Amino acid sequence: MSLRNYLAAAPKAELHVHLEGSILPATLLVLAERNGVALPANSLEGLRDFFRFRDFDHFVEIYGTISRCLKTAEDFELIAYEFGSEMARQNSRYAEVTFSAAFHHHQGIPDNVFLDGLTRGRQRAQADFGVEINWVFDIIRSVPDPALRERYADYTASLAIENMGNGVVALGLGGAEAGYPAEWFAPYFGRALAADLHSDPHAGEIAGPESVWNAIRLLGAERIGHGVRSIEDPTLVAYLAEHRLPLEVNPTSNICLGVYPDLQAHPLRRLYDAGVPITVNSDDPPLFNTTLNGEVALLAEPFGLDLAAIDDILLNGVRHSFMPPARKEAVLAGFQEELKRLKAENGL
Repeated sequence: MSLRNYLAAAPKAELHVHLEGSILPATLLVLAERNGVALPANSLEGLRDFFRFRDFDHFVEIYGTISRCLKTAEDFELIAYEFGSEMARQNSRYAEVTFSAAFHHHQGIPDNVFLDGLTRGRQRAQADFGVEINWVFDIIRSVPDPALRERYADYTASLAIENMGNGVVALGLGGAEAGYPAEWFAPYFGRALAADLHSDPHAGEIAGPESVWNAIRLLGAERIGHGVRSIEDPTLVAYLAEHRLPLEVNPTSNICLGVYPDLQAHPLRRLYDAGVPITVNSDDPPLFNTTLNGEVALLAEPFGLDLAAIDDILLNGVRHSFMPPARKEAVLAGFQEELKRLKAENGL
C-alpha cells in the first residue's frame, strides 16, 4: 500500500467543515427542483462550473444560493445524511460540523424545521454508516447593521445553548474578520461558556495574530478556526504550543481565499514544528474543489511530514474534539489500533 492509500484508508475526525458548504452540486440540483428555486445553471456540468472558486464575492454568492435551496425538514435531513455518507466514503468517523442557523432563521425557516431535519439526518447517518456528527452553531459576525447583528448573535447563542442535548457542542464565530472585532461578541460567548458549551471561533485567517489573541482573551477560545496567521507572532505561536491550543487548518481554503499564494508558502509545517497542535480539515470541500482525504494527503506532499507526524495530526482530530472525555478516550484508542494495523498490514 502506498502512503497515499494508507492516508485514504486511515480513520479521521474533522473539526472544521461547514454543512451548507459541503452540499454537492448534484444534491443542489435536487433541492432546487424540489423547492422551485432558480439556479445559475440547470445541468450538473454547468453547476460544477458555477461552484468553481473564482473570488470571495463569488464564494459568498454560491453560499447564499445553496442556503436558499433549503426549505423543509426533509431538505436538512438530506444534507446531513449525505454529509454522513461522504464521511464514510473517506473513512471519517467523527465530525463537528458548523451550521449557520441565523441565516436560515433570516430566510424565515422555523427553528423546528431545520433542527428536526438535522437530527434525523445525523441519526440516520450514524445508523447506516457508523459515523458521528455533532454541531457547531456559528454567529455570523459580518452583519453591517448593529441591531440586526446583535439580534442574530443573541439568537444563535440561545439556540446553541438550548440544543446542547441535541448534538450542539460549541458556539462558533464566522464571516469576515475585518471590521467585526471579537469584543462585540464576547457577551454571547460568555453565556455559552457559562452554560458549558464550548468556544470555537474563526480567527487569524484574513486578519492577523491580534484576531487570534482576541479570540483567546475575549471569547475564551478552546480551538481556533484557521488561525494560520498566528505564525506572524512568535509569542503567540509559543503560547499556542505551551497551552496546547489547537488550530483547525484548512490549507486549500487558505490558498483559494488568498491568505497564501501557494502551498509552499503555507505555514502548516512551521506551526507543527513549533509545537502548535494542528488538525487538518476541508472547510467547504466542493466549493474549494477538495476533500478531507485530499487535505490529509497534503501533509505528506508538499508539507513533507513523516508518518509519525501525520498520524499525530490525524489523532489530534480526536484529541481536540469536544467529545466527552470517556468517549474521546475510547475513540482515540480505536484510531490508534486501526492505524497500527494498517501500517502492519502494508509494511509501513
